[in-house]
Amino acid sequence: MKNVLRVNDDQRWQSVVERDPNADGQFVFAVTTTGIFCRPSCRAKHALRKNVRFFVDAGEALTAGFRPCKRCQPDQENAHQQRLDKITRACHLLEQDTPITLEKLAQDVAMSPFHLHRLFKATTGMTPKAWQQSYRARRLRDALAKGEAVTQAVLNAGYPDSSSYYRKADETLGMTAKQFRKGGDKVAVRYAMADCTLGRCLVAESERGICAILLGDDDAGLIAGLHEMFPAARDEPADAHFQQRVQQVITSINARNTPLPLPLDIQGTAFQQQVWQALRAIPCGETVSYQQLANAIGKPKAVRAVASACGANKLAIVIPCHRVVRGDGSLSGYRWGVARKAQLLRRETQCEES
Repeated sequence: MKNVLRVNDDQRWQSVVERDPNADGQFVFAVTTTGIFCRPSCRAKHALRKNVRFFVDAGEALTAGFRPCKRCQPDQENAHQQRLDKITRACHLLEQDTPITLEKLAQDVAMSPFHLHRLFKATTGMTPKAWQQSYRARRLRDALAKGEAVTQAVLNAGYPDSSSYYRKADETLGMTAKQFRKGGDKVAVRYAMADCTLGRCLVAESERGICAILLGDDDAGLIAGLHEMFPAARDEPADAHFQQRVQQVITSINARNTPLPLPLDIQGTAFQQQVWQALRAIPCGETVSYQQLANAIGKPKAVRAVASACGANKLAIVIPCHRVVRGDGSLSGYRWGVARKAQLLRRETQCEES
């Protein structure tokens, strides 16, 4: 016998309001003004609560004289699987060599472009266009890592021409294709150590700007961390001008909420950079949960991926991943130590209150 979720109608209605897919199969709801019944996750416009009735299953709703919704097909046990199959097929089509438009993709999987776009994003956390771009970037990275010629790798990855790739080179690889193909050995990274209010700080700079700000207790550990991030990069002496920029970084760290007036070399995947951009929008003195951060970037189901992106942050304080806490407000992990995280949040709160 099928297990039925034992909840009251108020809880069932909340599932309908939230369009909770986990409630599908537990009950159906019917709208008395239209005579139609639906799954809890149906994307149709919500009816008024007073016009809604709940039934254990589709058979009960049919017996009561209601018709199944053509959109969510609550009378078909495998409707959800059919939708997943269509999204799976769409993913395979997006991973072909030739770029495909949303309209053509929708036609091939027998859905409307609007419905496909919404369902694809709800299922994968990405739009079809972002999925296609991510796949291209992955193919490009794989080809370059194998030593393939840059121009050929760009074309084989699905970019129509070299210029269309180079317009988004930083977003795709975080460096030029030639640098990536050679393991970053053309990226000159220099660094310097300094004291700050949070302990020892390592500041690293590439030709594009500040690429790492690391916090720790000993120089050897910080240097090892830098080499782990940039294994093929060269260390270069820090001249007087760079030392001045290092002091600007330390001043920004010590001053709590003083913006850093220096160019940054933010290297990461497109998703990581999206998370980091959202982090920089959190005001000083405020915190958000990982779930709220995932919601802010339009990917509510990507909470774990958001947490991983926070952990991959190379620019302490400047990208304020310390302002992300657990859903209950308690402190979670921090790349540079929970004690530092608590210290940072405490001083930012005190700064706002003063």
